[in-house]
Amino acid sequence: MNLAFFIAWRYLKAERKGLFAVVTTSIGVAGVMVGVAALITTLSVMNGFQADIQKKVIGAQSHLNVYGAREARDFSRLQEILNADPNVVATAPFVLGQAILSAGDRTIGMVLKGLDPEQEFKVNSLASSLSEGSWQGLKPAASSRSQGLPSPLPGIVLGEELARAVGAGVGSTVVLVSPKSVATPFGMLPKMQKFLVTGLLHTGYYEYDSTTGYSDIASTAKFFGIEAGATGVSARLHDLGRCAAAARSLQIRLGPAYVVRTYDQMNRTLFAALKLEKAVMFIILTLITLVASLNIASTLILRSVEKTRDIGLLKAMGATPGQIRRIFWIEGFIIGAAGVAMGLLLGLLLCFIIWRYPIVELPADIYYLSRVPVSVELWDVISVMVMGVLLSLLATVYPALRAAKVNPVEAIHYG
Repeated sequence: MNLAFFIAWRYLKAERKGLFAVVTTSIGVAGVMVGVAALITTLSVMNGFQADIQKKVIGAQSHLNVYGAREARDFSRLQEILNADPNVVATAPFVLGQAILSAGDRTIGMVLKGLDPEQEFKVNSLASSLSEGSWQGLKPAASSRSQGLPSPLPGIVLGEELARAVGAGVGSTVVLVSPKSVATPFGMLPKMQKFLVTGLLHTGYYEYDSTTGYSDIASTAKFFGIEAGATGVSARLHDLGRCAAAARSLQIRLGPAYVVRTYDQMNRTLFAALKLEKAVMFIILTLITLVASLNIASTLILRSVEKTRDIGLLKAMGATPGQIRRIFWIEGFIIGAAGVAMGLLLGLLLCFIIWRYPIVELPADIYYLSRVPVSVELWDVISVMVMGVLLSLLATVYPALRAAKVNPVEAIHYG
């Protein structure tokens, strides 16, 4: 056994003889344990929220979208190119535009997306997000016959929050106003179109549920006056983790006439905020471990004073300053490693309890969740463990240097 490790271990075991030494060492271990547990639990909860938001964003959109300029809107050809890509599972054309939704005396701005349900449901999970009504009613003829209307009206599916804002429900007739004006004998007037609400959608993500409506692609293209019949093509990939690489590859192949955007680029502000919050929480909670490492430093400083005579004897027997430093480094490492290991177990236990039992209940009408989501990521656990050990070793630098400078003659004589 290494001499420095042997002596450091003997010193730690000998602490049982002194209550004060045991208490100070226990405080150091407990501090590191609490800091590591708090970090693992907090980061896992934030990962859970981020994964849940990501799932809802992808469920309402797709992995990536390709938009074409006016001179490059051959979307049937674009779909063929995308479908030939080995990374792509499915594609769907869409029309996207902004409009004003009016129902009764209530008016609100919204985003209208035109889609082909048969193709759209292969790139996202909108099909399972319908809470009321039917997607079948998007076809004008079908929606009109189902309601017994004399003239065909295009159907529209509204987000639940959006429908609630204007007081509309399944079977209601709403009016959409396009920002583009049309020429009439009376001058330029805004284009207006009646739609029949055939369904309500609940994606679980408020941003979409409160701003977005869906209609069939032909009616939407006609409403916005889009001659190409689409504004872009959405795609679902085999591997979400390769989304950024696949987007770069497609952008190079398609050229500047098309713009490729991944789901995180389309929601850049949201995901940037989540990453920033996680980084800030990591820094703030690291301070807990830093305080614990200061306790380790104070414990080792007291140890160097208490064991001054022993240090002098060791140096008189031939121990080098480097060996003395290693003794204190090993002691600090053992204390820190014990705290990190116990904190890891405590953090994982807390994550399991939060995941398994509804200790913290969330208002479902605000968060669309009844429990706090938890997702433990290996990289976060490794980062926290490395950080805890490094801070513990950093705390041993001064006590180790101080002990290594002890004069053996003075230590034996006055110790």
